Formats: sequence, structure tokens, C-alpha cells
Amino acid sequence: MVEIAAVDVAELDGLVAVRNAVVRSDPATAEGLIDWRQQAEDMTWLVATEDDRPVGAGIGIVGWHTSPGTAYVEAWTLPEARGHGIGEQLYRELMRWAADRGCAAVETAVAEDDQASLAWADQRGFREVGRNSRLVLDLGTIEAPAIEPPPGIEITSWAERPGIEHQLYAVYAESEPDIPGEEHNALPSFEHWLDHDMRGLSDRPEAVFVALAGDDVVGYAKLSLPSSTSREAYHDLTAVARAWRRRGIAGALKRSQIAWAKRCGYARLVTTNEARNEPIRRLNEGHGYRVEPGSVVLRTTIASID
Repeated sequence: MVEIAAVDVAELDGLVAVRNAVVRSDPATAEGLIDWRQQAEDMTWLVATEDDRPVGAGIGIVGWHTSPGTAYVEAWTLPEARGHGIGEQLYRELMRWAADRGCAAVETAVAEDDQASLAWADQRGFREVGRNSRLVLDLGTIEAPAIEPPPGIEITSWAERPGIEHQLYAVYAESEPDIPGEEHNALPSFEHWLDHDMRGLSDRPEAVFVALAGDDVVGYAKLSLPSSTSREAYHDLTAVARAWRRRGIAGALKRSQIAWAKRCGYARLVTTNEARNEPIRRLNEGHGYRVEPGSVVLRTTIASID
């Protein structure tokens, strides 16, 4: 008999093991999940066990890059345990959790090359609302690029310019709604953004690169560093104020990240780009990032599952 239960930090190993057995291309860590929960309004972790052995797992999250009234959920079942309704049970439990938090809909992501899971979701009323590419740069195959900012622009780091937090937030607040798929997300307050988006476990001021025009912040690019032992760094956000776009600032910020990551001994840089975000995709591909299978963002209403 399969039992599904919410788990706490001490029991995250089972969830991580299931998730990483299913999603091999992008391994998660307990540390990363804890950091994610600290950034969100609320998050749940579920584990499905059979004979005391984890065979499935799921997460639900609200208040972190989600539209009002929408939760983000994911569920995974070990390949050998599929076909017995475990995924269905996990999704129903996640739907109940989301409904209890006032949500009317949920979104999830499925690997675009996982046809069986896409078909499973389609049969249950999930419909595509977005598509994310995964792009990877192998730092071992390139030389550190020259930064070459446009005239009048200085590239520095947040660590070197403390006290610019309100200016960084202003660029974030202007840029976030311009990202395809993020248009309807509620913007956090300055205090929440600073504590949860910029000072999480994976955040370091020296990995936040800032474009200055004089004393004015006109753009920034942030790397997420998931653990002290990982040799992969993740692009979090590249943002340029609207009045300063199409001048080469984003490219200079990108090259700053690449050079810093290579100098610090990272092996790869990883990012995901919404398929409709053509400018950032062209920027990444122009700097040597290669496209790997991405994910399809799916959405359904809670009523359609119940």
C-alpha cells in the first residue's frame, strides 16, 4: 500500500533521491529545496512510500514567481513504480494543498522529450502555456571573454558597491513584467525581494554583476550558486532598465558572469529561457551556450482535477 505524507527538512533525502532518479539532467539538493522554501510564501514537500521505500515525491509552492491564485506543483514517480496511480495520488494531494491556500489553478513543468508524462498530463486537462529552453555553457572549452562594456558603462559587482539595493530593485521591478510568462506575477515588496531573492542560501553579492552609468544602476545580472560543492552555477536574472536596452549592456553583464565563473573554477553555466524571450536566447546562443531538452509549462484548474 502506498502512503503519501508531507515531510520536513530531516526527511528530504527521500524526496531528493526520487526526484533526481527521474530528472537526471538537473539534480536537486536538500539545501536547494530549503533555500527555495525560504524564498516562497509557502511550500510543501511530499513523499510517497511503499513498504517504507520512497517511490514517488512532489512539491507545491505559492508566492514565488507564480500568478495570484496559482500554485506551482511537480510530482515524480520512480520508473519501476509507474502505472499504479502514484502520480495521480500525488497530484490530487498537491491540488488539495493548493486549494487550501486559495488557489484556483496550478502550473507544472514536464520535460519536452518526456512524451509519456506529457500525454498523462494532457489526459488530465493540463494545457501548454509556455515552453522553456535549457542552455548550457561548458566553461572548460572556452577562454574567459573580455568584458567590453559599451561607452559610458562600468561593470562592477554588488559586493563592490554596497548600498545600491533600492536601485537594483527598481531595475528588477521594471524588468520582471517584461519576461514572457512572468507578466501577471505579483511583484514582491522591496524588503521581501531583498531577503528572499538576493540574500538566499545560493546568493552571494560578488556573483551579482551591476552595470552603472555614472552612479546610476541601469542593469544587473545575478548568478545562483546552489551549493559549495557544485561545479555548476545558474543564471538567475539578467535585467536592464528599459531606457538602456539594445546598447550591449546585457552582453557585457553576461561576459562578466562567464569570466567570473571560469576564474572561480566552475565547470558549467546553466540557464533556462522562455521560448518567447527571443532576445535573451539569442544573447546566450551568441556566447556559445548550447541548447538541451527543456520543459513545457502546463496549466489546469483545480476544479478540472477534482
